[in-house]
Amino acid sequence: MAMHSDIDAEEKAWQDYANCLGVDPDLFFPERGASTREAKEVCRGCVVRDDCLEYALQNGEKFGIWGGMSERERRRIRRQRALARAAAAAQADGVTA
Repeated sequence: MAMHSDIDAEEKAWQDYANCLGVDPDLFFPERGASTREAKEVCRGCVVRDDCLEYALQNGEKFGIWGGMSERERRRIRRQRALARAAAAAQADGVTA
């Protein structure tokens, strides 16, 4: 059990280096139709931006700005990755068939 806690702590360690640490979270969850520019500006140049984005993608975050990207932008990445996996699987099937 302690080992699981250690893994969780390691996975979340990137958050300690985020530019958004201490920033009002409401900035990253704007009302529908509101600008995301300010939130994305905080993300720009953040040393853990990729970690943040990957966290959101892996955990299915549906709302807010994560890794400098909106849900619409993250949805596009998930779709592209799914297509790439399907293409790789089809190619692998073709090679083994």
